[in-house]
Amino acid sequence: MKVLLLYKDYYPVIGGIENHIRLLSQGLRAEGVDARVLVTNTGPATLHETIDDVPVTKTGRQALLLSTPISLPFFAEVRRQAAAADIVHLHAPYPPAELAQLLFGRGRPAVISYHSDIVRQRRTGKIYAPLLRKVLQRAALVAAASPAYVESSPFLRSVRAKCRVIHYGIELDRYVGVSDQVQADAQELRNRFPGRPLLLFIGRLRHYKGVDVLIRAMHRIDAHLLIIGTGPMQESWQNLARAEGLTEKMSFLGNCTDEESLAARYASDLFVLPSTNRAEALGIVQLEAMACAMPVVCTELGTGTSYVNRNGETGLVVPPNDPQALAAAINRLLADPALRTQMGSQGRKRVQKEFSIEAMVRNTISLYQEAIQGAASSRP
Repeated sequence: MKVLLLYKDYYPVIGGIENHIRLLSQGLRAEGVDARVLVTNTGPATLHETIDDVPVTKTGRQALLLSTPISLPFFAEVRRQAAAADIVHLHAPYPPAELAQLLFGRGRPAVISYHSDIVRQRRTGKIYAPLLRKVLQRAALVAAASPAYVESSPFLRSVRAKCRVIHYGIELDRYVGVSDQVQADAQELRNRFPGRPLLLFIGRLRHYKGVDVLIRAMHRIDAHLLIIGTGPMQESWQNLARAEGLTEKMSFLGNCTDEESLAARYASDLFVLPSTNRAEALGIVQLEAMACAMPVVCTELGTGTSYVNRNGETGLVVPPNDPQALAAAINRLLADPALRTQMGSQGRKRVQKEFSIEAMVRNTISLYQEAIQGAASSRP
């Protein structure tokens, strides 16, 4: 089976969807699927690479418009490579890929992994909506990360009959049974902030991540907050911490290596994901924290955040944009080490059972087979 996966970026660009596609394509090839990736390059040149056994084409980029890479060669590559594929797998939202599929990829069945609604760019979203609805209607099947997102998305509800839930998978071996060096690095990090529990946030510093809400909540919390990641809101949130007089209670650590981030998980007492709107469709960082046996505090967004982090079982769930409720949940867990241990253990068991790479790959292959069989049966 030959599969063409379409999106805007790929490793080493860092992001939840980018890493998901990397793990998926590697897993597919390990199962004998000829998976190939087509994305855009961060520069003007078109590159043909093999990254960890995955053939990757990165077409030259001419512009970046509202966080959307624009690459004219991308359309020609979709036309050429889709013709040689048995199935095309789009990762949405990325409007150029959906347009290219409608124009040039219609000879092959297509499936869509629907990662998130477009939330912030409302004007652009109104222009994009007809294109997205058309490509969803023409898709053979649609994969979503949680049943909650299928029911809550205005785009997926209308095509729910063709939606299939496929959980994201994470590299469990990276997070369970870590090395002595990681444990030593974790202890060193704890020693840097003695006398207080450690809270951890990891993610791109973007508008919907809610770090500003967490900063305001720190007035009510006797702990030290570690913030790993960079992004467009970094300077604004650092200024907010200074304005609130909270710089002694938090550290912006910037981008960290995988090993440094892993040590931070094992050094910290709990993980916080204070996201504020539907742009946070699931929160893969929650899965990574849970795999490290960390209890999680997240927000209820009507998406998949509370589907992953089960309130009262693997952590606590609070309303978004509510510093007081966020602080209360964090303080409840900080005051009860036994409850933290219990929730961390339940979280690790949930990830091991439901969110492995093997299950993700197996279910994706089943999705492809169902789409191909459906396309074959619909032909005259």
